[in-house]
Amino acid sequence: MTRTVFLLVMVLGSPSVGAQGDDAPLVVGSKKFTESVILGEMAAQLLREAGLAAEHRAEVGGTRVLWEALRRGDLDAYPDYTGTITQEILAGEALPDEAALRARLAELGIGMTAPLGFNNTYALGMQEETATRLGIATISDLRAHPDLAFGFTNEFMDRADGWPGLQRAYALPHADVRGLDHDLAYRGLDDGALALTDLYSTDAEIAYYGLRVLRDDRAFFPAYRAVFLYRLDLPPEAIAALERLGGRIGEAAMQALNARAKLERTPEALVAATFLRDALGIESEVTVAGFWERLWQRTAEHLLLVGLSLFVAILVAIPLGIAAARVPRLEGPILGIVGVIYTIPSLALLVFMIPLLGIGAVPAMVALFLYSLLPIVRNTHAGLQGIAPPLRESAEALGLSPGARLRLVELPLAGPSILAGIKTSAVINIGTATLGALIGAGGYGQPILTGIRLDDTALILEGAVPAAALALAAQLLFDGIERLVVPQGLRL
Repeated sequence: MTRTVFLLVMVLGSPSVGAQGDDAPLVVGSKKFTESVILGEMAAQLLREAGLAAEHRAEVGGTRVLWEALRRGDLDAYPDYTGTITQEILAGEALPDEAALRARLAELGIGMTAPLGFNNTYALGMQEETATRLGIATISDLRAHPDLAFGFTNEFMDRADGWPGLQRAYALPHADVRGLDHDLAYRGLDDGALALTDLYSTDAEIAYYGLRVLRDDRAFFPAYRAVFLYRLDLPPEAIAALERLGGRIGEAAMQALNARAKLERTPEALVAATFLRDALGIESEVTVAGFWERLWQRTAEHLLLVGLSLFVAILVAIPLGIAAARVPRLEGPILGIVGVIYTIPSLALLVFMIPLLGIGAVPAMVALFLYSLLPIVRNTHAGLQGIAPPLRESAEALGLSPGARLRLVELPLAGPSILAGIKTSAVINIGTATLGALIGAGGYGQPILTGIRLDDTALILEGAVPAAALALAAQLLFDGIERLVVPQGLRL
């Protein structure tokens, strides 16, 4: 099995499937919140203006995912913040200023542009009415209200400059603290399910929801000046292009850009292009894909993720199931290993793949391959084990060799069970593949992820409905295959 997985990785990692060649475009990444997507679009458009081929891979997870992708070379640049770099990426190194930060990044092969002009610091916010009623104006005031429910973004829950450090610095006694998506937290505040959440100071939702930003009276949060991080081996013209935004975006301007994208539902590419035209006189040619074009692209991406991973899983899982059924000493280890793999949460497995395979379609397909094994292995094993002894004895009495018995008698009898396992894997894979968008794999998960970020139900349905339809189509396809290849008397 180990050798097979290794071969799978080698095949999926070949240039024809996902690796970048020498003539590949520069890849700009962005995190899964609106401001980062806008800044990523700006970077990609600036690179194209400089005559370089560039693409934007939007909404690729959180800080660590993008940082590791940049270090590996899967990304060439992405927007980040000085406070995040010092407190999260280089935590514990006690870098005193930006000069020291630049020098340390250079040692790692990473460059940092001049600050873009705004400080998007962390902050804590709550409904104005609630804050007034409870007399809360500063973070220290929260200590007098230990029963309040807090909801923080998942990354904030574990960062050194997030909840753990904040709780210690302010001696906050609160126990009802949960992690959730940043955009969902605003809705939680609005409907009263949460009393407090973390904010980015340039979020458009602060004014939209009428939130009070609590004063950081102990100055816990550092400055989070927006910058672009990039690989030092980029062409000089690429670095010069990214530096053009230095000092160009003020906090009010960034909040207005966020509002255009988040509240007015203007595509981020158009928001970025309009700003670059007004600020730098750059005329970017931006094409926004229509519904059918997006649907075709996402369907092709999703079919590639599911089809290739399932095909290789079938080639691997059926022999494993046969081995488990025919070799008693292998039964326990094989079923145990594929069972343990299946219990690993899908998000965790995707993240585990990043250090080995980077981001994009390759790690997503390998993760889907691993998830596909259990139903096929178990059903192959169960189908072979369930063959009645008299049928086995009849095959032996005919003088058939073990290979011939397997090919001519046992596998046809176990066929319905094996097909049921493949059908189960296909349906599960179609749903699980939507999570691949979190690491830049595309597919139907991309509109779902964007729809959640923009609070756009139509976008969510643009991914969810086709995914459900594809799962139904897969089930009907395998039902048809079963009717074609399995005699009626053997069908489950």
